[in-house]
Amino acid sequence: MSSAHPETIRWGIIGCGDVTEIKSGPAFQKTPHSALVAVMRRNGEKARDYAQRHGVPKWYDDGQALVDDPDVDAVYVATPPSSHKHYALMSIAAGKPVYVEKPMAMDAAECAAIVAAGRAANVPVFVAYYRRMLPRFHKIRELLFDQHAIGTPRSVHCVHTAAHNPRYSEPQSVHWHVRPEISGGGLFVDIGCHTLNILDWLFGPITSVSGHASNQRGSYPAEDSVAMAFAFGNGMIGTGLWNFDALQRHDLTEVVGDAGRLSFATFGDGPIRLENAAGVREFNIENPRAIQQPLIETIVAELTGHPGSCPDVTESGVRTSWVMDQVLRDYRRKTGQRIGL
Repeated sequence: MSSAHPETIRWGIIGCGDVTEIKSGPAFQKTPHSALVAVMRRNGEKARDYAQRHGVPKWYDDGQALVDDPDVDAVYVATPPSSHKHYALMSIAAGKPVYVEKPMAMDAAECAAIVAAGRAANVPVFVAYYRRMLPRFHKIRELLFDQHAIGTPRSVHCVHTAAHNPRYSEPQSVHWHVRPEISGGGLFVDIGCHTLNILDWLFGPITSVSGHASNQRGSYPAEDSVAMAFAFGNGMIGTGLWNFDALQRHDLTEVVGDAGRLSFATFGDGPIRLENAAGVREFNIENPRAIQQPLIETIVAELTGHPGSCPDVTESGVRTSWVMDQVLRDYRRKTGQRIGL
């Protein structure tokens, strides 16, 4: 991008897979001063199909070609984590801002390398930890810190369980979500990062963490169960449990304060539940269909000359990966997986 701020940011997507169909791709088209002008996928037929279905003018089967397209101002990297660093550095080298899917990269070291490259080249880097811009999480923040509805937060406890998905048991084509050489870990890495990043946004960095990971079902190479304990720099403490071979889905984060309790789910848009001396109240706030749009709007505002519009998603992305690295370190070493530590 030139030093002058453009009126419209023209986006190119590298990796137009499932996540871009509803969650993110349409958001680039719906956001003011934003346009989606090109998409890329290694399978050219699938890239062309995506472009035709979504009304995107150009498609490619090569990432470098998309990055080099003069009509592309900024790049969204929506590939699996194993190629995030590669494509992010490619975009930065071309002087084009990059928006990277979560988790930001395979481990904290790769995340830090992306951040360092962006700073050295003075090219903006953003990460798709979009939940912090959803109205429901802003309500949670309001209840905690503007209204002090539970007093001073003292601890936080997270539980996420889900039944085993049969698609993760197919021996001939194990899904990349549970192939550590592609994803960096298992479903804990893929979705647990969202909860950990929200906690970072609400309570500040996690400064101390320990944990255990195991593969209890044995259906794939990655961990399927994680337990952790952690502490924030402000003195708060917390626990977390993720299990992906349970009877049913359960998604709950509970913040305990000295004057009440606040509970909510990371995923979906179920009620936010407040319990304090005044009784019990519930708040129902729906998520937008293109769920990344609120964050993408702040990124576009930032790139069109409104500094400070986008929250810190980049440094927090590094921190979130660092937390997961600590939790999975022993499991990765025991199983001979890439650890990057």
